[in-house]
Amino acid sequence: MALIIGSIIVLASVLGGYVLSHGELWALWQPFEILIIGGAAFGAFVISNPVHTIKTVFTAMPGLLTGSKFNKVMYMDLLSLLYDIFDKSRKQGVMSIEADVDDPEGSEIFMRYPAILKMPAVIEYITDYLRIISSGNMAAHELESLMDLEIQTRQTELEEPAHALQKVADALPGFGIVAAVLGIVITMGSLGGPPEMIGNHVAAALVGTFLGILLAYGFVGPVSSLMETMVHAEVKALECIKVSIIATMGGMAPQMAVEFGRKVLFFDARPKFQELNDHVKSR
Repeated sequence: MALIIGSIIVLASVLGGYVLSHGELWALWQPFEILIIGGAAFGAFVISNPVHTIKTVFTAMPGLLTGSKFNKVMYMDLLSLLYDIFDKSRKQGVMSIEADVDDPEGSEIFMRYPAILKMPAVIEYITDYLRIISSGNMAAHELESLMDLEIQTRQTELEEPAHALQKVADALPGFGIVAAVLGIVITMGSLGGPPEMIGNHVAAALVGTFLGILLAYGFVGPVSSLMETMVHAEVKALECIKVSIIATMGGMAPQMAVEFGRKVLFFDARPKFQELNDHVKSR
């Protein structure tokens, strides 16, 4: 929703100011300039990125409209899930959670949190390290180092689409100049024509520069920043899991272990202590 509202504000401000300054909107409609800029930018995007990154960019677009799944409600479910697992492990022994870890979709604990089950990367992160813990062959500091490495790898992977879009945003003003130069070439070939025709060609060339800059700083760049922000939210969830697991390995009670995890969350999405406590008891 914020993406739509922001886009409307950008367009309303730019076009509104232009019209109020007695500009003619029809003069900005230059489909061939759009073809040059958009086509060149998309071609460069395809050349510079692997197929999986291109696919990820397009599949991520609907999520930008709905907002991040990693919000306060999701974090409360995540921490409640971790509490339930830690509590069962503490009461019945580490081996008691093996069945839950091996088959999360069939686990009574995991099935209480269907929203979390729809996040394969989060589920895999939890189950992989719980499986390592149940084997009992790794020290806490070794496990923490491994978890940090996986988080770094995951963050790099998730940031690829945002970085790819940012490169497109950086290139768009240049492609706008390309369109403008081509427009000037056409203008130079029409110097013997009527002044109105020459004026139209010059206007079309200038619109190319305008479109390149507007698309770069008004749309593509901000979308790239939004994608990167959403990446940080997912990475924060993995950090929350890591801190909670390391805390429980250190002998912390389940309630304290998830409290450690709660503390690493961003403040605007972090549930209050009592909120989380009530949520855990309600499951």
